[in-house]
Amino acid sequence: MFSKSKINDPATGTDAATTSAPSSAPSAAAPAAKQSEFKASAPKVKPAASVLSADLHVTGNMKTTGDIQVEGTVEGDIRAHLCTIGETATIKGEVIADDVVVNGRIVGRVRGLKVRLTSTARVEGDIIHKTIAIESGAHFEGSVQRQDDPLNPGAKSAPAQKANPAS
Repeated sequence: MFSKSKINDPATGTDAATTSAPSSAPSAAAPAAKQSEFKASAPKVKPAASVLSADLHVTGNMKTTGDIQVEGTVEGDIRAHLCTIGETATIKGEVIADDVVVNGRIVGRVRGLKVRLTSTARVEGDIIHKTIAIESGAHFEGSVQRQDDPLNPGAKSAPAQKANPAS
């Protein structure tokens, strides 16, 4: 749009724009290459998390490479980069994410590199994790298992890391 090439120059007329010489083709391609290099090196803006509001009821599985915050009810599995389960949320299914923060209720398995149960968390199911934090006041019924790669369902657990169910 704002270029100083002769193709867009109003003094040359519209005929010059449609019948450009082969020597002008490399100069037209050069700005496009420079522009794509700029975009590649520009800092990436992290998109906001997808939010499922408290009045929303979802039946089915959800999968995203981004972040998700659930405040409503989900009957199905959730897979995300960061999954935050709000205080009003109820999940009936498996939650798989790099980071899982549970403030609400999950009935099902939790798999995550980092799993955090806050004081308002209610989890009924197994937790498979690399690192875990359970705040005082959290309710948990199930087993805890440490794995080096908890996101891979075929990975084996680390020896002697299985805990008894706690509540």
